[in-house]
Amino acid sequence: MINRWRSIYGVTFRARPFSLVCLIFFLSACGSPSAVDVIKPPAEAAIASADPLATAAGEMTLAAGGNAFDAAVAVSAALAVVEPASSGLGGGGFFLLHDAATGRQIFLDARETAPAAATTGMYLDSDGEPLPRATYTGPLAAGIPGLPAALVHISENYGRLPLSVSLAPAIELAEAGFIATPRMLLGLKFRRTAYDISPAFKEVFIPDNTLPVAGDIIRQPDLGRTLRRLAAQGFDGFYLGETAALLIAGVQEAGGIWTAPDLANYRVVERPPLVFNYRGMRVITAPPPSSGGVVLATVFNILAGYDLDSLSSADQAHINIEAMRRAYRDRAEYLGDPDQIVMPLTRLLSDGYAAELRASIDMDLATPSASLRPVFSDGSQGSDTTHFSILDAEGNRVAATQSINTWYGAAFMPAGTGVILNNEMDDFSIKPGAPNSFGLVGAGANSVAPNRRMLSSMSPTFLESSDGIAILGSPGGSRIITQVALAAQAWIEGASASEMVNLKRYHQQYLPDTVVYESGALSSEVVAELITRGHDLTESRRPYGNMNVVTWNYLSGDVEAATDPRGEGEARVY
Repeated sequence: MINRWRSIYGVTFRARPFSLVCLIFFLSACGSPSAVDVIKPPAEAAIASADPLATAAGEMTLAAGGNAFDAAVAVSAALAVVEPASSGLGGGGFFLLHDAATGRQIFLDARETAPAAATTGMYLDSDGEPLPRATYTGPLAAGIPGLPAALVHISENYGRLPLSVSLAPAIELAEAGFIATPRMLLGLKFRRTAYDISPAFKEVFIPDNTLPVAGDIIRQPDLGRTLRRLAAQGFDGFYLGETAALLIAGVQEAGGIWTAPDLANYRVVERPPLVFNYRGMRVITAPPPSSGGVVLATVFNILAGYDLDSLSSADQAHINIEAMRRAYRDRAEYLGDPDQIVMPLTRLLSDGYAAELRASIDMDLATPSASLRPVFSDGSQGSDTTHFSILDAEGNRVAATQSINTWYGAAFMPAGTGVILNNEMDDFSIKPGAPNSFGLVGAGANSVAPNRRMLSSMSPTFLESSDGIAILGSPGGSRIITQVALAAQAWIEGASASEMVNLKRYHQQYLPDTVVYESGALSSEVVAELITRGHDLTESRRPYGNMNVVTWNYLSGDVEAATDPRGEGEARVY
């Protein structure tokens, strides 16, 4: 496969060096806590993604003369092919970009939107109760995809290469095929009850009603043709014309409510990232409709009032857990689509509000979540979605998290498209207090409405200090944000990229009122102490998350890339 890709580009596989133009950062002018006068470009590029074939696609795009943004298009599209359980053209995502030439930080919102015919009660029965699995399986669960529009937007506005070149590796993977991975097969087994609703899905992934086994080749010729139309025609190649017609026909025939204007009217949105400081670290992260940035800022604003270094391990964990609890409570009540609702972000992000929340924390006792706002849910882990991090030799960087939500999204593929639809409508609050697939609850701010973007936990993030940067993010459903929070705390204490992805994790999300932790995340002594204080702790049945990190140390010039040992990815420095 790699040799065949070499022939596509006509270049050697290893990236050729870029011309190195000195980049001047005046970090203090951007709100950074300290200034670095002159920082030379890193001279090395790095990619960390959830699949070796996607990492290779990005590497070859850099070798063909592309920048980090071209590589992001290549990696994103390749993941859409080889990681179908987690992301794809039928889903959406968030892209955090740093343009080294200008110093601009851009958050690209490619979140899915509700169809125009969506209504507040569409997933409730006559008694006002949630319909079982209505937001989980089939085309009615799908929002209008944003990922194809994002690939076009990034290529046209920030890349150097034609879209056809950046998409070439993904097209090759779709048409020539790739080897089924254990994680992909696990997802197929998990969704086995959903297959019969989509003959096109079965034809690709369960031919002859037989699950593939490790080593089988998965070919997706329809997806290859869809990618070719996108490469040739850009936005119109997916949202108008033949692909759009096939999508609409397949959705409507199976009971969905998409229309041609839903696709034609979709647009990505460039938004200012959410930026805040913590202990000498500048955090650039995702604003709404991601909840990630607000939750991260709330957690760190609470922690900023403590001298953590002077506290015991149990005290530090207790404070972290209580900060998480309060941040996720606010997520449930206030956050949603910034284009449709008004959120009290100034107050939520203020030092004064953090002081109020901090004052409500008892160092000796856990705060029952029900005392904050009594809503009940049963929780879920979430092991889907995908993230990649890229740094090029000029200092451009990308942190991108993309998803179709749960394993294989809605498990539905409109015939002739090869596109697996998302089930992101599940990320809306279909009824106040009713949990979604990840146990998250919400209120009216995130209710179903026409053309609305559902709230997300995806949190692509840059960390900056006077010593260097980190580019990070992870899948993990509701646990994404706490993974990023713990990794950021480790980085400011000196952790490497490898140490960040290997870090053991724990999580509290307000409801359900329990602390979930990986084996080894908390010592037995800390667990015993937290239980004494009233925390309910549950050890995770399996590791969670799949973090990908790239770091660049300004002082040494070292660039490091690391991918999570829990996953199947690959990280490379060129």
